[in-house]
Amino acid sequence: MSDTPVDTSKRTWLIASTCAGAVGGIAVAVPFVSTFQPSERAKAAGAAVEVDISALKPGEKLTVEWRGKPVWIVKRTPEQLESLNLTESQLADPKSERKPDEFTPAYARNQARSIKPEVFVAVGICTHLGCSPSDKFQTGAQPSLPDDWQGGFLCPCHGSTFDVAGRVFKNKPAPDNLEIPPHMYLSDTKLLIGEDKKA
Repeated sequence: MSDTPVDTSKRTWLIASTCAGAVGGIAVAVPFVSTFQPSERAKAAGAAVEVDISALKPGEKLTVEWRGKPVWIVKRTPEQLESLNLTESQLADPKSERKPDEFTPAYARNQARSIKPEVFVAVGICTHLGCSPSDKFQTGAQPSLPDDWQGGFLCPCHGSTFDVAGRVFKNKPAPDNLEIPPHMYLSDTKLLIGEDKKA
């Protein structure tokens, strides 16, 4: 054992310097690690958005933002899915054949316009002049809607109507169906909006 006296002031100085260095290192690391998350600017420019849909119940709609646009996620009921058969003859583009690459990815070119029939994902902007349609999920006669309304969306600006698959009805100002954004499932309850590499 050494008989050298311990310089307590030097030891205190070393401990304080080490602690200050550790705090400084953490202060530098936190902003660096946070750069791995997409910034608000990157999200607005098109970074993909991950969405947990585990709490979404049948008949409910969730809205998220992607590229500065509202994206709707609707969990359709069996009745809403059945209504898609009833609207076919009234639609302007029931098979999404007009501008398919612009408005409907290949994996959504089906009656439900979705990867999974019960989950509908669409950009909530009318293809006429860019207004945002309102939910009109209730069926039957209502103001500005036909007596045999099966549920869907109504654009209040100029009266365009869409079924629960975002397909536009005939003789309406909107020229096209609602846009389906690129998206894919990360799991049964997680969606990635903005990328569709696995779809």
